Amino acid sequence: MGTLVYAMNISLDGYVEDPAGGIGFTVPDEEVHRFANEQARETSVFLFGRGLYEVMEDFWTAPERADGDAVEAEFAHAYAATPRIVFSDSLTSVAPGCRLVRRTDTVDEVARLKAGTDGDLAVGGAGLAASLVDLVDEFRATVVPAFTGGGTPYFPLGVDLRLRLVEQRTFGSGTVYLRYARIR
Repeated sequence: MGTLVYAMNISLDGYVEDPAGGIGFTVPDEEVHRFANEQARETSVFLFGRGLYEVMEDFWTAPERADGDAVEAEFAHAYAATPRIVFSDSLTSVAPGCRLVRRTDTVDEVARLKAGTDGDLAVGGAGLAASLVDLVDEFRATVVPAFTGGGTPYFPLGVDLRLRLVEQRTFGSGTVYLRYARIR
């Protein structure tokens, strides 16, 4: 059985996007990027909502990513080699290497995937994660030393979660990785 992981870079005050929808504050330095590369290589399936899919797909499949900086190229190759499932009711097609699933089928599809997949299923995007919060096994927050003062929160509001810290790592930049397992 797979592990459903909600992993995002977040501000110190708990947001994945700033009030204008920007994520520039989350751009990692080389040390943090290498750690993200390790995680990407260990991921069996990426699960995206439409918005994050469009950002990730356009950026990480661009030829300059795979042919550019060594750290970015490593992530780009891991990203492109990993199956990607996009949950959207507005898209009519997705790129090669991706599969489109309608949002009305999200919970059933992810439950089926968990049962039939070994390894990590990485949920990306706060909206998709909120719709799957009851299925999430681990919360992995890479906390960037920046405040946004608002925006899109990492944790869904109004949800009672009991978590146990299972791993933490501090990087030279002051970024902190926190991995929590869900207590069921």
